[in-house]
This record gives sequence, structure tokens and C-alpha cells, in this order.
Amino acid sequence: MSWRLPFLVLGFISLVFGVAGGLARLSPIDVSLNAVAFHGALMVSAFFGTVISLERAVALARPWAYLAPLSAGVGGIYLILGRPDEGFQAMTLAAAVLVVASIAILRRQRSVEMATLGAGAVAWLVGNASVLVGLAAVPWWIAFFALTIGAERLELSRYLKRTRFARDSFVALAVGMILMPPFPRLLGLVLVLLALWLFAFDLARVTVRQARLTRYVAVCLLAGYFWLALGGLLMALSIDYEAALHTIFVGFVFSMVFGHAPIIVPAVLRVSFRYHPALYAPLILLHGSLALRLFWVQAGAWGNAAAIVLFIATALFLVLRVDSHQSANSTPR
Repeated sequence: MSWRLPFLVLGFISLVFGVAGGLARLSPIDVSLNAVAFHGALMVSAFFGTVISLERAVALARPWAYLAPLSAGVGGIYLILGRPDEGFQAMTLAAAVLVVASIAILRRQRSVEMATLGAGAVAWLVGNASVLVGLAAVPWWIAFFALTIGAERLELSRYLKRTRFARDSFVALAVGMILMPPFPRLLGLVLVLLALWLFAFDLARVTVRQARLTRYVAVCLLAGYFWLALGGLLMALSIDYEAALHTIFVGFVFSMVFGHAPIIVPAVLRVSFRYHPALYAPLILLHGSLALRLFWVQAGAWGNAAAIVLFIATALFLVLRVDSHQSANSTPR
């Protein structure tokens, strides 16, 4: 198991407390009040900030870049302990390091994709810094995810032939994403347009017709784009802002996590993660419970949490099963 695992452990501590804090807002469960108060920050900046910056540090392959996931993870621990000033300072430092790392990667590979990843890091930095001065962070965090995921999909779909319109329109959407967080309704409109762009031009529309892992990843992505479009529409129309946030952060972002984990986990932790149809179970539970959440918030929230736990358990089982199989095959007979 890779030495990078402790970084993920820090992030997963924030995930556990973040999920528990979210459930405690709806149900009488015994959990730290800090987890309730900082539910969103624990999920977005502490957990996802750790995971995304760790992936970027692996890509850059420079020791200093690991300060980003370390700071994000430590920031989450500070929040859990009820020390928000130190927590958001640490996560702001994490975002600043991620910006520098993204610039270093852009210097190696000058492209729209890498520039968009850098813009996403800037959005995360502005969001975290906004908390320190008492301003709204959530729209910037949404831009962070949208820019990061959009850039990664553009990079992974680079082998598709695209018209100049497709490329120029993506650039326009990326610019809109970094400019619109102060205007949530306009940000919602840009999110809808980004979802439509992804439906039209992402590789998933082609690979969904294939089989096994390739189809599974495509199904995750296309389902996530649906929730991105719905969340953006709810924001643009100022309808149920809370529902809009969960369709984006749960439906879109976690669907991306479920789809990319079989690819990213081996790259980050140097382990094998083989496809199994059981991966569809947490995916179906995630989207089914999110649909339920629109009408029955409490039941849907528990279903979302169960889907995340089930996915982690399934992924862990598949990784350990492969490792034990490889160990058995390497044992002298």
C-alpha cells in the first residue's frame, strides 16, 4: 500500500464527520456540533480538497506539492476540534499551494485543460479565503468542482475530433465559471450550459455503448451531468437553493467520484482496482436516494450516506481481493 495513504486517511476523517454532521441536521444522532456547523466545509474543502490536491501532487511529482493535501486534511481536523480560524487558514494555504502546483503543471503542458484546472484551484482559494473574511464561499466551491471536473473530462476526451465551436464554447464557459460566483443565478445558468456541453461533447456519450468498466464510468458521468443541469437550473430560477446544492455536490460530484475512483485510486495508491458489476449497487442507491431526497429530505439523505458507505466498502473489497489474489499467486509452491 502506498505511503500516500495517510493523506487519504486525513481526508476520510473529514468525510466521516462531514456526512455525520449533515445527517445530524435532519435526524437526532449523537455527533459533534462542530461536524454539524462545518458540514459543508468538511465535505468540500477538507475531504475533496485533500483528494483533488493529492491527485495533482502525484501528477506534478514534487515533494512540496504534498503540502496541499496535508494542509487540507489538517484543516479538516481543526474544524472537527472546533478551531475554525486555524482550519480555514490551513485550507486556504492548501488551495494556494494547489494554485502554484497547477501553474507548474501548466508550464509543462500549456493547454486549455491545464489552464482550466488552474482556474479551478483559484476558485477554491477564493472560496476558502472568503470564509476568513465573512463572505460566501459556496458559489466559489461549486466553480472549483465544475472547472476541475470539466477540465479533466476535456483532457480525457482529447482524442475526440472537436469543432472550433466546441473548444471555444468550453473556454467561454470556463471564463463564465470563474466570473459568476458572485451572481448565483448567472452561475446556475453557466452550470446548465456546461452540463449541456458535456452531454454533447464528452467521450462518455461514445463509451457508454461499450462494456464493463468503460461503460460503468460513462454511466456515472452521464448521470452526474443530469444532476449538474438540474442543480444549475434550480439555482438559475432561485428554486430551493438547498436542493440545488445537494444535486450538485451529491449527484454531480459523487457520481464523478464513483466513476473515476477505479482509475484514480490505482494511480495514487499504486494498487489494483478491478471492475466488478457490484459497483453499480452504490451508484443506483446514490441516484435513487437523491431523487427521493427532492421529495423526502430525511430518507434521501440517509440513502445518500448509505450509498457513500457502500461504495467505499465495495471499493475496499475489490482492492483487497485483488491484493490477496496476487499475494497467493506469488507464494512459492
